Amino acid sequence: VNAPGRSRRPRSLRDRWAERRARRGDGRPLPPFRWWQVLTRSQLSLRIPDADGTARTYTVDVRHLGDTEDGEVRARLFREGALSSVSRLPARFAVPGGHVEVATGTFGLKRCDFASDTGERRQLSPHPRSAEGRRAAFDRAHPRASRALGILSLLVVVAGVCLTVPQLIETLSRIPPIADTLGTFTAPLHLTPAANAGVTVVVALASVERALRLRSSWLDDLAG
Repeated sequence: VNAPGRSRRPRSLRDRWAERRARRGDGRPLPPFRWWQVLTRSQLSLRIPDADGTARTYTVDVRHLGDTEDGEVRARLFREGALSSVSRLPARFAVPGGHVEVATGTFGLKRCDFASDTGERRQLSPHPRSAEGRRAAFDRAHPRASRALGILSLLVVVAGVCLTVPQLIETLSRIPPIADTLGTFTAPLHLTPAANAGVTVVVALASVERALRLRSSWLDDLAG
C-alpha cells in the first residue's frame, strides 16, 4: 500500500480505454452466491465512503465461464446490491474517491483493487463462500501452512516456465526463416507426452492456487 498523501498517478492510455468500456448498469439486484459456483464465480466487496461520508458496499462480480448470451467474461460492479456498472475485462470502474480495477488471467483473477485518488490501494475482500474466500480463510486459520503452500506454488510455476520456454524457443527456431537466419535450438530437456501432461496439470493447479490469492502474473500464463 502506498503512503497516504501521495499525489494522484496520471491516467495511462490503458486506464482511459478501460474506463470507456464501462457501461451503466440497470440496477438489477446482485444474485446470491450459490455453492456450485465456487469454481466459476468470483465476488469481492469493499465499503467505500460516499461524498457525504456514508459508507456504501461496492461488490465486484465476475462469472469466469462468461455470460450466457455471448460467452464474454465481464466484471459487474454493484453498489449496495444494485447493478451500477458493467465492463469487459480488464475493467476500471469509477467510485467515490478513486477507481475499482479488475483484471483476470488464464487461471482466474489477477487483480481486484480499490485505487484511491491519493495513490493508496486496497484489495477487495472475497465472498466467504467463493474459492478466493475459502483460500483466505485457510490463510487466517493456518498461516504457516498457507505460506508454505504459496512458496511451493511459486516454485512449481517457475519450474514450469523453465520447462516451457526452452521448448517454445525450439519450436520457433525450426520455422524456416528463423532457422536459416539464426539456426535451430535444441531444448536441454525433453519429456515424454505423459510426463508433459502431468507437469501441465501440476503447474495449472499451482497457478490456480496463486489466482485464489490474487497473485497471478505473466509467469502463470507462460507456464500454462
